[in-house]
Amino acid sequence: MKLDSPWFDRIRVARGESRPQPQVTRCDHPGCREPGVHRAPKGRERENEYWRFCLAHVRAYNQNYNFFSGMSDEAVMAYQKDSQTGHRPTWTMGQNAAGATPEARAKAERARGGKNRGWASGFAFDDAFHMFDEDGPSGKPQKPERELKNVERKSLEALNLGASASGEEIKARYKELVKRLHPDANGGDRSTEDKLREIIQAYNYLRSAGFC
Repeated sequence: MKLDSPWFDRIRVARGESRPQPQVTRCDHPGCREPGVHRAPKGRERENEYWRFCLAHVRAYNQNYNFFSGMSDEAVMAYQKDSQTGHRPTWTMGQNAAGATPEARAKAERARGGKNRGWASGFAFDDAFHMFDEDGPSGKPQKPERELKNVERKSLEALNLGASASGEEIKARYKELVKRLHPDANGGDRSTEDKLREIIQAYNYLRSAGFC
């Protein structure tokens, strides 16, 4: 673009034209007429509010500033402790707003219709599938599975039973398999003798181990 172009004249700032100066607030110290270009916090319970001071008065203010002014030692310690959690409420482990006391837990229980939630009875939440009921999702009491040794697990597998099988179930399955695999029940066929022997050994072991 040429310097004598009319387009250049339109965008060029005219000589001598003064640009507007930003307004500066005066110092908030009484009687001071200096610009208040430095911010200083107004103090406790007035967060995000600031004074405007000149350099000399902001230095004097900062030297005498005490956030805890007017508070007792106990109040200062309590404030510092609460500041560790951002001044938010906290609860002891195993408690919440609905289960901090027995009375509150009972009230929460009544609000849910009085249904017992087992170990989660002190917590207010919607368990639509009853996963945390004492009776379990099926509505039947849930038996805790035993911790089985390897030989115990193999003995139960030989009878096609799981770890939660009761003594009555073990006896019933043993009688069923013996009748099915015995040569007399198969017209004298002895091809199932090895399996029958395995069933008898498994049952005898489970009985000696106290499973039935």
